[in-house]
Amino acid sequence: MLTYQDYLELGENLDDSKKMRFVQSVIFDHKSSKLYTDAVDAEEYYKGLNVTAVKFEKMLRTATGREVPDNFSPNHKTTRGFFRIFVDQLNQHLLGNGITWGQDSTADALGGDFDVQLQKLGRMAQIGAVSFGFWNLDHVDCFKVTEFAPLLDEQTGALRAGIRFWQIDNTKPLRATFYEEDGYTEYIWDYRDETSAEGTVLSPKRPYKVIVGTSEERGTEIIDGENYPGFPIIPLWANESHISELAAIRTKIDAYDLMNNGFLNDLDSAQIFWLIKGAGGMDDEDLVRFLERINMLKIVDAEDGQDVQPVTVDIPHEAREKILDRLERDLYKDAMALDLSEIKSGNVVKAQIEAAYEPLNTKSDAYEYCILDFVSHLLEIAGIDDEPTFTRSMISNKSEEINTVLAGAQYLPSEYITKKILTILGDADQIDDVLDMMAQDEMDRFAIQQDTTQEEENTQTEEEDGDA
Repeated sequence: MLTYQDYLELGENLDDSKKMRFVQSVIFDHKSSKLYTDAVDAEEYYKGLNVTAVKFEKMLRTATGREVPDNFSPNHKTTRGFFRIFVDQLNQHLLGNGITWGQDSTADALGGDFDVQLQKLGRMAQIGAVSFGFWNLDHVDCFKVTEFAPLLDEQTGALRAGIRFWQIDNTKPLRATFYEEDGYTEYIWDYRDETSAEGTVLSPKRPYKVIVGTSEERGTEIIDGENYPGFPIIPLWANESHISELAAIRTKIDAYDLMNNGFLNDLDSAQIFWLIKGAGGMDDEDLVRFLERINMLKIVDAEDGQDVQPVTVDIPHEAREKILDRLERDLYKDAMALDLSEIKSGNVVKAQIEAAYEPLNTKSDAYEYCILDFVSHLLEIAGIDDEPTFTRSMISNKSEEINTVLAGAQYLPSEYITKKILTILGDADQIDDVLDMMAQDEMDRFAIQQDTTQEEENTQTEEEDGDA
């Protein structure tokens, strides 16, 4: 793979043609890498398109030993969306409730949609092993590994530069933006035009932050600019192994889909064998042609003295159902995902829910370190001093939690009890309104009590005056 040092070896003051050839080389090198090809496959699995199952073709062996496509029996290519379930579950478990910051100003400084962009980056990272967040002045842009070629430092492994590229089709123009520490340059290769096949500079290198001025004589132009204290594109790795989350479970997903499709194919076409009596003169090729005729025309042409009968065989479905169930359980265990079948029935208590969540929480702990590493580098580039905290999204037995809170009501302030109950119910945004209503009710009760006391005192005074 090409590295940042390979770029430095080209020397300073490169002309545009040499620089564009290097950019092209980096893109082509990246697209042939295992990181890229694995990410392409993982994106298909996330869409629910199992690459192995979709490409699988049933074959038949002829009498001569040659394999030919089986065009007579069904060839279902259904897939289960396991990978999407596992990716979304982990991502939303940790990031679904957004980040809580120590300072209110941090959320605004990072852009109003930062939580959404972080979820997007996390999803891309789990699929492709890594994603890249570009701090673009006042917000974060997200790059997939299938559209961004990194240039890593050979000594430290740090990301020192990179190229974002996109192309609709191999015959259409290739666009690329070369990001460096001191600015970025935009290029285009229009393969439909031989004169520009070598590439054209769309926009010369410019700093990341520019000051623009406008005048009647010159129009709009860049007056000045500056860059960030470091490279503004930060990698977000899905795990410490720097591999796609699909890598460890792909073979089991393939086994499940292929076996399930084989099961469907057998159910769709009964297992039939043909018993032919009086066919001693038929060789293997004659038998193959006989079977082909049956499959194509659904007609049996029996000669004198021949007896042709179909023999059906029961499909061993119980064993297949058991192995499919086992593969599914193993997939959830290997992915450390939450299997809802363990907690969806009956009145499940809090301890059972927590036990079911334990594998997912363990995996989220490791994933959280990757997120924190990304966020800390982003805050440094953006010049923000703050620390994030996460609130994990979990299923809960709300009635049990509320009863636990109410059990301690006699020892705790009513305001605390109210906040806890509203938080459990998912109405935390109404805490202030409810506390205001409680305060108003307390004032009204106090006023009524005062009026009642005053009336009692007035009545007592009148009775005393009457007795006198």
